[in-house]
Amino acid sequence: MRVDLFDFELPPELIALRPASPRDAARMLVVAGEEPFADRTVRDLPSLLRAGDVLVFNDTRVIPAQLEGMRGEARVGATLHKRIDLRRWQAFVRNAKRLREGDTIAFGSDVEAVAEVRHPDGSWTLAFTGDEPVEVLLERAGRMPLPPYIAGKRPTDERDRSDYQTMFAARDGAVAAPTAALHFTPELIAALDDAGIGRETLTLHVGAGTFLPVKADDTDDHAMHAEWGRIDAATADRLNAARANGGRVIAVGTTSLRLLESAAGEDGVIRPFQGDTSIFITPGYRFKAIDGLMTNFHLPKSTLFMLVSALMGRERMQAAYAHAIAQGYRFYSYGDSSLLLP
Repeated sequence: MRVDLFDFELPPELIALRPASPRDAARMLVVAGEEPFADRTVRDLPSLLRAGDVLVFNDTRVIPAQLEGMRGEARVGATLHKRIDLRRWQAFVRNAKRLREGDTIAFGSDVEAVAEVRHPDGSWTLAFTGDEPVEVLLERAGRMPLPPYIAGKRPTDERDRSDYQTMFAARDGAVAAPTAALHFTPELIAALDDAGIGRETLTLHVGAGTFLPVKADDTDDHAMHAEWGRIDAATADRLNAARANGGRVIAVGTTSLRLLESAAGEDGVIRPFQGDTSIFITPGYRFKAIDGLMTNFHLPKSTLFMLVSALMGRERMQAAYAHAIAQGYRFYSYGDSSLLLP
């Protein structure tokens, strides 16, 4: 499909630079089948779902994966993208033309990495020196990797270390937050429990590729970056049982959705999964594992806007986004939410 079919105009003042406070006070646009759009808030979620439904959260934790360093006299920036092993990460590098294989980059006084391999997409494998865990080094030298549409408008600060982390964050490895879950609070979870709505977690370590623009003119020519994910057998069994009993599986965020769909067979059964996924969902895709999606508002011509268009229909989502813009919803990672129920 032509990528320009997924374009729309967004007034820049609607890009949220901070999350709602409290988090569950964010607005939420409900798009349910062909019903009229409903303007609600995230706190209304318990009344919008049914007892027996299950929300599926991503428990990945964002690491401070953005680094500034020097290669000799040249300034070099790196955003870690995907773990290769205990000491090596694939990274997008700024000012990469100054880098050669074997060069050492100093990220501060006591954190160093060697540029090992340049990949065809322009990224590099960086091997961190020493014996300390890389996560410890990043806590010392790294910054939270805010999306460019926020970082380009204000500097990252200490508040982002908590703001850009969900309450479910437990497993280090993401370089972008699963932002749909930023809206959840202990109070909202308690209300969902009282309403008989279940919850499960999986892990998908979101990569920096989620921010990369689609440069191809046709979706067939776009290559997705792989991300590592895991669903254990017990979680898969409980999700399958919930659906068998009439409950709906609602993915909280496109990251949860993509991993669930990667783990499901053509028979709709979710199976244990561990490994990389580069699933790319566009209109025409037949969903197997999920019955709904809670997600923020996405960038024009992005793979994520293509995904929600596949779930609800492209014209329906263009109309929903036009409604959200007209009503002043806040967009992107720190913005408002939507609940999509086909």
